[in-house]
Amino acid sequence: MPVQATRASSPPPPILLREIVGSVAVLTLNRPAARNSLSAAMIGQLHASFNAIAEDRRIRAAVIAANGPAFSAGHDLKELTARRTDPDRGRAFFAEMMNACSAMMQAIVHLPKPVVAAVQGIATAAGCQLVASCDLAIASEAASFATPGVDIGLFCSTPMVALSRNVPRKQAMEMLLTGEPIPAARAREIGLINRVVAAGTERDAAIALAEKVALKSAYTVKLGKEAFYRQAEMSLADAYRYAAEVMTENMMARDAEEGIGAFIEKRTPTWRDE
Repeated sequence: MPVQATRASSPPPPILLREIVGSVAVLTLNRPAARNSLSAAMIGQLHASFNAIAEDRRIRAAVIAANGPAFSAGHDLKELTARRTDPDRGRAFFAEMMNACSAMMQAIVHLPKPVVAAVQGIATAAGCQLVASCDLAIASEAASFATPGVDIGLFCSTPMVALSRNVPRKQAMEMLLTGEPIPAARAREIGLINRVVAAGTERDAAIALAEKVALKSAYTVKLGKEAFYRQAEMSLADAYRYAAEVMTENMMARDAEEGIGAFIEKRTPTWRDE
């Protein structure tokens, strides 16, 4: 009787796909069977990718997309629940995860390059937080958004931070207190996303938007993005004082000199990203 050859088990697919499209880095969440939940490994890989993008001068913008029917269902509740058997009932692990996720979300804000979300399906809890943390967001007309933690006895407190910095308070509180999903059109109305596009075109639309921003001076975009988020936390007077300092610094940049000169001379500027 012939001996049947033993097939080598194939390695599991990567949970985060990375692709470069021109000058845009595309990160694709690839845990479709788990609704792209943000496991410890996923959070770590996303954070590491943002750090790498920050250092890569070839990359001028980033897009976060996802495979499968869901963009992201938020934290991996099975992973969290498994730690209930720890001596401390999981407290240390829960704290580690929430802090790691918060640091990853802040890495998007601190990244000196724009980040665009391409949302093809439902984005809930920390998945909604991920969308809100991005600088720009394109969503399929089939997408929806929710912070449903209240339904399972776990208020979406960390998603609340990003959500409340994107949409008006009453709308944020309605999402947080009811847990009910809102369609893409409503998400656009309240400012959670920028545009709604036909289903299946959101990834290309997000890349096109990222490429449009990538044509600008990288130095100017970096300066402006940092200033936007910093001034948003200041009083009116402090924000104007800080913004005036940023404008003055910006005026001294080579790219501002080149850009203004090109505008006056009616020609296309040549950026030096400095």
